[in-house]
Amino acid sequence: IPQMGKKSELCLKWSLCHFALLTFFLGKARGQIRYSIPEELEHGAFVGNIAEDLGLDLDKLSMRRFRIVSGSKKQYVEVNLENGVLFVNERIDREELCEQSLSCSFHLQVVIENPLELYRVEIEILDVNDNSPSFPWTEINLDISESAAPGSRFPLESAQDLDVGSNSLRSYLLSVNEHFQLDIQTRSDGSKFAELVLQTPLDREQQSAHQMVLTAVDGGAPERSGTAQIYITVLDANDNAPVFDQSFYRVRLAENAPKGTVIIKLNASDQDEGPNADISYSFSGHAPLKARQLFSVDPRTGEIKVKGVIDYEKARMHEIYVQAKDKGPSAVAVHCKVLVNVLDKNDNLPEVILTSVSTPVQEDAPPGTVIAVISVMDKDSGENGNVDCEIPHHIPFQLHSSFKNYYTLVTSDFLDREAVADYNITVTARDMGSPPLFTRKTILVQVSDMNDNAPQFKQPSYTVYLTENNAPGASICSVTATDPDSGQNAYLSYSILEGDIQGMPISTYVSINSDSGNIYALRSFDHEQLKNFQVTVQAQDAGFPPLSSNVSVSVFILDQNDNAPLIVSPVMQNGTASTEKVPRSVDAGYLVAKIHAIDADAGQNSRLFYQMLQATDSSLFSVALYTGEIRTMRQIEEKEPTRHRLVILVKDNGQPPLSATVSIILSVVDSLPALQPDLGDLSQSPHHSTSFTLYLIMALGAVSFTFLGCCGCCSPSHSGAHPQVYCYKMCLTPESSKSDFMFLKPCSPVLSVQQNNAKSTDYLTSGWSTLERNELSNNRATNSCTFYADCRRSLQEGASPNFSWTPKLTQPHSEAADYQHNVYIPGTTSGYSTLKLAPRGDLDVYNTFSTFGKKKFISSYGQAFDTDDGIISNSFFK
Repeated sequence: IPQMGKKSELCLKWSLCHFALLTFFLGKARGQIRYSIPEELEHGAFVGNIAEDLGLDLDKLSMRRFRIVSGSKKQYVEVNLENGVLFVNERIDREELCEQSLSCSFHLQVVIENPLELYRVEIEILDVNDNSPSFPWTEINLDISESAAPGSRFPLESAQDLDVGSNSLRSYLLSVNEHFQLDIQTRSDGSKFAELVLQTPLDREQQSAHQMVLTAVDGGAPERSGTAQIYITVLDANDNAPVFDQSFYRVRLAENAPKGTVIIKLNASDQDEGPNADISYSFSGHAPLKARQLFSVDPRTGEIKVKGVIDYEKARMHEIYVQAKDKGPSAVAVHCKVLVNVLDKNDNLPEVILTSVSTPVQEDAPPGTVIAVISVMDKDSGENGNVDCEIPHHIPFQLHSSFKNYYTLVTSDFLDREAVADYNITVTARDMGSPPLFTRKTILVQVSDMNDNAPQFKQPSYTVYLTENNAPGASICSVTATDPDSGQNAYLSYSILEGDIQGMPISTYVSINSDSGNIYALRSFDHEQLKNFQVTVQAQDAGFPPLSSNVSVSVFILDQNDNAPLIVSPVMQNGTASTEKVPRSVDAGYLVAKIHAIDADAGQNSRLFYQMLQATDSSLFSVALYTGEIRTMRQIEEKEPTRHRLVILVKDNGQPPLSATVSIILSVVDSLPALQPDLGDLSQSPHHSTSFTLYLIMALGAVSFTFLGCCGCCSPSHSGAHPQVYCYKMCLTPESSKSDFMFLKPCSPVLSVQQNNAKSTDYLTSGWSTLERNELSNNRATNSCTFYADCRRSLQEGASPNFSWTPKLTQPHSEAADYQHNVYIPGTTSGYSTLKLAPRGDLDVYNTFSTFGKKKFISSYGQAFDTDDGIISNSFFK
């Protein structure tokens, strides 16, 4: 304070601090924290230890995000989070903050989180006598008629003091004179004004002018003062003054009334005539400066009009002092008072202030989580100032009212970022005026992601068809998964779960790009070795903890025609098969030899066709397209050569087709030599092969006779069972040193005997048996490959292939087998075979696979049998 010494100033500050603490404890006892400080304190001035007063732990202020929020635009005070001291952050001018209001304070809200706590703090600003009274003008000129009677009053310009209370204007003082004295009066608002009262009559002839000093003093300690010079001119007599209708007027005016609005028209009359009765209106000397700024007085009509902005929130009432004065000489002014009551209008929008916002919020936040602290205010009064706050109802949030005009925005339900990633919450503050006014403020609440969604593959499973002989390292397919989470929680990596294929780790067969999901083949696949395999791919996100899901990828290796047919029998030596002997006396259709070949491929790639490439006499021999049987096409004439060379082409049905050839030498003889049985060690010499074959055929014939006899006894009329015929197949090569045989399962039931066909002779066709239909499709290629490899290995070693078959005596199948061979015993005469061939006209040398095994034959016992079910399992035995 400028007028105070340093010591006095310190004493005053100490007293004020003591008063502030005292006020705090008294306020706390009333349930409210309140501090009182003087205005004009410097930055950093101590207000109070708010942390101690609230009983808070200093060490946790920062952690709990301790902060104060002011509803005003300026942050007058701040808190030191290290010691909890509330200090002045910006100079406070009470007159600027509260104008002429007797009490001046502002409110703070203390916000503490974790958990959320709200405290209301009121800081009262005490007035300091920092303003001196001042007059609008430094000179006051008065014209007073000499005829003015003692007791006449002359209002003087009022001094203005911005301070309030005891620091405001206290009184006026007038310098010593002989004619006038002061009469000090008090307005309704407590302000003072002075009137100059004539004590003794004036005599213009003795003294035409008077000069005095008017002093205005306040009640501060020390007091302040202001002065103005009074110049009085004594006028000649004008003995009638104007008179107002009434000395006091009361009017009501709506705030925000347009400029120029007439609030009242004053009327004063003067009994004089002429210029002495011509009245002029104006503000009197003690009209407040604020009234002069807001209103105007028409000097001719006496109308008081709105000049400024009428704001109810700044002043609810205005006092206007008007004087009327005629234009005669020595005119005397008369005065009246106009009291203007301002009517409030709902002209202020509610204000929405966000004091604390916590965003983003985790999607797993429980209901009741505090998102924001909101305060609302309205400068209007009454119902116009009552504010209600609301948010939309269709969102998972609620507004809770903590105390008047303060709200907390909390979650009302669990959030799901994948459904809604952020919310634009519109807060609507609406007052109770008519019509009501409202303000909307939007709060953006973002939802942070939690790893609550596992990856999902786009397909439940994947099937890949890959042609064999692929290039290693080539991409065979791609799997794709998605994750509705975001960020790291949606970053996916792919891997193949551990396992093995044919005893080898899956990692040696395929690999996967962990980022793209592309699956690559690490080797070239061979359909003959591996038909299909399955891997399990896992997609895992990068969340914590990570989530994953699996999908099955089935890879089917498609066959390529990469294996040429392999001729199994007859066994070739230096590219040519051994010589076969053909009796000259045979008829057309005689089975000379049979080419047996296999192909390790599958499907059409393994379907074989036989074709005659070269022949010494193309009209004598033919080869069946599908079976490879070489038969005579006619009888052999005496003049024809005795040695024939045939070149047979075996071709598969692949694209492009692969083939193999075999050369067969046929020697025409008059008769075949008789076979002599030899019970010696058949394995010692290849010459024992034929004898062993003879014994086998005789044994098989005896067994067949036995079965046929039993079947004849078990006629349908006796037991109802169908008789069964057992078919057998002998698979031999002329060079084989061992004789192998095969049991077949029962043939189909006995059919009617074709006795009327004199020309036809019966022949036997049989084939390899298959597994059950469901086993065939799975094992056919594997068995073919195994058989193919065994045959190739045997031929490379120079040995004859041996085929052993395990008997499987099951009920007849309804379908024919896939692999079938006709019974053929090379080197034997027709006397050792029970087969009689049909003439050329009845023989289809180009049998197809679909007709194979469907032929009927007639045994030596005169019974007809159908061979299409005479097939057993294709497992081997020796």
